[in-house]
Order: sequence, then C-alpha cells, then structure tokens
Amino acid sequence: MTTTEQLLRDLADRAELADLVARHSVWIDEGRWDETDRIFTADVTTTSPRGTAHGTDELLALVKKGHDVFAQTVHNKANIVIDLDGDTAKVRATDTALFVVDDTAVSLAAGIAYYEARRTDAGWRISGLRIAPAALTANIDRAAI
Repeated sequence: MTTTEQLLRDLADRAELADLVARHSVWIDEGRWDETDRIFTADVTTTSPRGTAHGTDELLALVKKGHDVFAQTVHNKANIVIDLDGDTAKVRATDTALFVVDDTAVSLAAGIAYYEARRTDAGWRISGLRIAPAALTANIDRAAI
C-alpha cells in the first residue's frame, strides 16, 4: 500500500470510528435497539457504573435498566481521540449527558468513554466500552419551556 493509500485508509477509518461513537449516542437517546448489530460486536464487553455486560443481550438489558426510567436522554460526545492499530482501534471520548427525569426535573452527568473497536466484514464495530464517571448532579429544577 502506498503512503497515499495508507493515509486515505486511515482517514476513512477515523471518519467511520467517529461516526460509530456518534451513533452510539443516538442509539441510546432514541432507543434504536434494532441497530445494535450496526454498532457493537456480538461479544462486546461493557463496564459502567450500572454494571458489566457481556454480549449484546446483556448490554441491552443494562442500558434499558438505566435509561428507560428517563423521559429523554441527550448524550454529547466530544474530544474524540482515535488510536488506530491495523484492524483494531482505541477511542477516547468525553461524554456529557442530560437526563430528563420528568416535566419538572433534569440531571446532568459527565464522564469519559473508552472504546475498543475492531474492523469486521461489515465495518468497524465497538467490541469493548468502559465508562469512567466524572460527575453526576442531583435532580435540578427544570425551567418551563
């Protein structure tokens, strides 16, 4: 592979991985559970303050247990750093999330998401995820909108 071809492949990989991280947020926020196999490998391992999950069935149960209690969630990933290593990658992203409790209250959370990803025949997929919490507020009164 020429230097130019390698550069193009690296750029394409980075774009796909950044898109994968964004899709992870949308997957949670919009409950797109039918897109799980477009984002995660079947053997994904996830660790978060809510627990550990092995495989997509456990992951879905863990996410639903934690997020289905909210009227809405809004996750925002930023400061994405991608380290490519052939057909695997490590991705670090800060995550700020708004949790709409109900019409009167919200809470905010912040943390760092550490992703492991691997190239599959269908494209890049998340094979591991560890969420390191940084902050969580108590419920905050919600202004009328």
